[in-house]
Order: sequence, then structure tokens, then C-alpha cells
Amino acid sequence: MPPSTLEELMDLPLERQSPALGAALVSRDAYPELDVGGLVERFEELAEPMVEAHLGRLDIVTQAELLCAHVYGALGFRGNAKDYYDPKNSLLPDVLERRVGIPITLAVVFIEIARRAGVVARGVSFPGHFLVRIDDVERSPDHMVIIDPFEGRPIGRARIDELLRRALGQKAELSSEHLTPCDTKNLLVRMLTNLKSVYLTRGDIARAHLAVDRVVSLLPLSTAALAERATLALRLGAVESARSDFSRALSLEPSPVRAKELERQLGKLTNKRPMLN
Repeated sequence: MPPSTLEELMDLPLERQSPALGAALVSRDAYPELDVGGLVERFEELAEPMVEAHLGRLDIVTQAELLCAHVYGALGFRGNAKDYYDPKNSLLPDVLERRVGIPITLAVVFIEIARRAGVVARGVSFPGHFLVRIDDVERSPDHMVIIDPFEGRPIGRARIDELLRRALGQKAELSSEHLTPCDTKNLLVRMLTNLKSVYLTRGDIARAHLAVDRVVSLLPLSTAALAERATLALRLGAVESARSDFSRALSLEPSPVRAKELERQLGKLTNKRPMLN
């Protein structure tokens, strides 16, 4: 049986940790009755023309061109510039239904179609703008094509530098680490972080807390994620839950400076009790 939770997905070997399955499991928080397996199976039909084209036999530049023409042309996927912060842009069922999304969810669509077509495509957790890279494993790990999944096209060094400076400042310089492929876990953490930010912007603290809760399930030793979940729990009035998370974060925090801040947060909760109605 396929994994039914993110924890079960992470227990699989890395090569079996499907980004689409992870994104579908994340979406189940918004759509509890979602048929996760059925959603992932939709990629078989979406990828069929590319499978028949035997892309794996072609050079990576041609692979990139044909995949972009298929995903953004024939299938009509596109970046949602009109309503970028709509939470539906981060939920895979809505992305497949509406054919619009943000870079990371469109990257999942592109990667899943590419993989089924025999193309080595992986996500890149680039600063401020998720990307996709197509690799030529026969030649060199440095031989790649970079795709902007939001714009739906391959991009060159000038555009990559522009995106980097927009995210990190005008003095930022591109390094190989910026284009390192990310695994499914890091992709899902970034997707959930996006959802949390969107929900916070809309004042939906409960959903933001749930998104951070999923991050903690993926990164159980992250003191930052634990502290953020605690902070959101406090905003929901869940004092004991916040106390537990702050205590756990404090026990794991290696930085004396951050540990002192966690102690301060815990101290504020010493005499705090949940409100009763």
C-alpha cells in the first residue's frame, strides 16, 4: 500500500519518495476526503504523450524544450501571477484542476511528468524562486538545463543571476550550492512554509499552525520549527502545547543565544493558564 502519511513517505528509500505523493498528502489537510492515490495516478495520463516520445533518447536541451511545450503549451499549466498568494496555488488538486500555481507546485507537475518520460528532472530550492534542473547523467553532473516552472521555459545564467539578486541582494554571487538538487523532504518543507505564510497573511492561524505541525513531522529536531509551532499554539490559546514545544526546542537548541530566548519564552508561560469558558 502507498504511504498514507508524510512520516511513512519519508521512511521509503529516497528514490521512491515521490514529490507528487508528498504534495497530495499535504493537500489532504485542506481536503480530508482526497483520493491521494487517484490524484497521483492522474500524472500517468498527463505524461503519456511524452512517454511515447521516448525523451530519454534525446539531448537534454531538446528534452527541456519538448517538456515545456507539453506542460505549458498542450496542457496549459501557467504561473498564477494574477493571484499569487491564493492558497490554492500551493494545493496539488487545485493546481491540476485549474492548471495554475506557483513555482514549487508547478515544479512538482513538471518533475512528475518528466520522470515518467524518462527524463532526469529534479527540484532546486533556489532562494526566493523554486526551479527545476534537467541533468545529463551520461555526460557530467555539471551539464544541466535550468527550467523556471513559473515562466514555463528554460533560463540562462543572466536570468538566474537576476533571480538570485532579487532574493539575496545586488551583491549576491551564484555558487554551485544554489543549484544543488533538493530531495522530497526539503521540497515539502518549503511547500508547507509557503502555505503557512499564506495562511498567516489571511489571518488563518489554525491552518498556519497545522502547516507548521507538518513541518515538525518532517523535521522533528528543528528547534526553529518547534518554536514556531509553540508561538502559533499560543495564539490559538493552546498554552500547554506551546509549553511542551518550547521545552523540547530548549532541550535541542545548541546555540546559547537562541537557548536564552527559548528560556525567556518559557518563563513567560510559568504562571499562564488556559482560559476557561
